[in-house]
Amino acid sequence: MCRWMAYQGSPVYLEQCLFEPDHSLIHQSLSARKSEVTVNADGFGLGWYDEREEPGQYHEILPAWSDCNLKSLARHIKSGLFFAHVRASTGASTARSNCHPFGYKNWLFMHNGQIGQYEQVRWQIDRWIPEELYNHRRGGTDSEAIFMLMIANGLDETPANAINKTLQQILDLMREKGITEPFRFTSMLSNGKDMWAVRFSSDEHAPSLYYKQFGDHVVVGSEPLDLSGEGWQLVEPGHIVKVGIEHYNSQSLTVE
Repeated sequence: MCRWMAYQGSPVYLEQCLFEPDHSLIHQSLSARKSEVTVNADGFGLGWYDEREEPGQYHEILPAWSDCNLKSLARHIKSGLFFAHVRASTGASTARSNCHPFGYKNWLFMHNGQIGQYEQVRWQIDRWIPEELYNHRRGGTDSEAIFMLMIANGLDETPANAINKTLQQILDLMREKGITEPFRFTSMLSNGKDMWAVRFSSDEHAPSLYYKQFGDHVVVGSEPLDLSGEGWQLVEPGHIVKVGIEHYNSQSLTVE
């Protein structure tokens, strides 16, 4: 399982979240605490917003802890909204095109989880994605396919509805195919202004998701960024949350 974090608030240098906390994302890439997979070495990625509408992105197939470019970028990039992700592959190849976060126009998306027996449903999911969107698909992961399908289902207009519709489509297809392996989906999305976090699984083992409100910022992640975990709240499974500096609006998913 992958590990990731998202930040929104007063602009900070990325190193303050990626390297400095005692259980930072870089530390988690070597020693995750809330995951069956403790090492996440199949690449990493950054996505950040600045003065431009479209986010900047950086992806690499090296383990996050060993890339000197990441250390330099994190020391010099300052942002008020950014994503970071360290990857443990569930089947797709280790390639830059398969590293999160994925972007489309002003949107960023990252994911922890998987579609059970994905190869049995991949063909149909790909065909639900309109051609003009499919041409933006760069890799071969189920994560990117889910993101493209959410955009096709109206992510720009009604994010919560698009997320619910997409999850339901995939679950229905899995049932049609007789797939019993779980569909696990803990994710983060942003349009550059707002952030949505989702924690869901078709079984009882939704991947972990935490958040913490600070004075001038909020952090959401697979694990708390400090070893004590003090003040970090666990997002309930089966919920979608619109989260920001001064708000936390949670609602149940309608997926059945």
